[in-house]
Amino acid sequence: MDDWTGIADADAHLGRPVPLPTTALPLARWVEVHPAGPQGVEVEWNLDDTRGGVPGRLALYAGHVPSEERAWPVDARAVRVGASAAEHRTLPLEEAEPSLRPAHEVRWHAGGLHLRLTAQGPWELDELLRIGASVDA
Repeated sequence: MDDWTGIADADAHLGRPVPLPTTALPLARWVEVHPAGPQGVEVEWNLDDTRGGVPGRLALYAGHVPSEERAWPVDARAVRVGASAAEHRTLPLEEAEPSLRPAHEVRWHAGGLHLRLTAQGPWELDELLRIGASVDA
């Protein structure tokens, strides 16, 4: 598949419906859906960050294999996403715009899939864990 027109293309690529958060997300300006390797997909919400103090981005990877490891020079700490053991890392991204820093990454496994939630901006960890727990894997 070259150009994806939406989530149905991602479903076909993954071979099953792409799990999505069922909780309300901040207002999105646009959403991108794209392949993330031969066995994964990523849905990226580019959020309306025109008001000060709000986050700018949220992305969810779902795949049959783990997503590529980012070369972040920070250690992960153990957290829980619902009933699943997970890891959380935060990278300051001091050079980024305020709505894109820091960057958070939460990785876990549920419903037979490897999942990664990447969030940029002033997110609270509890909010990210709630979003992750709402993913209908």
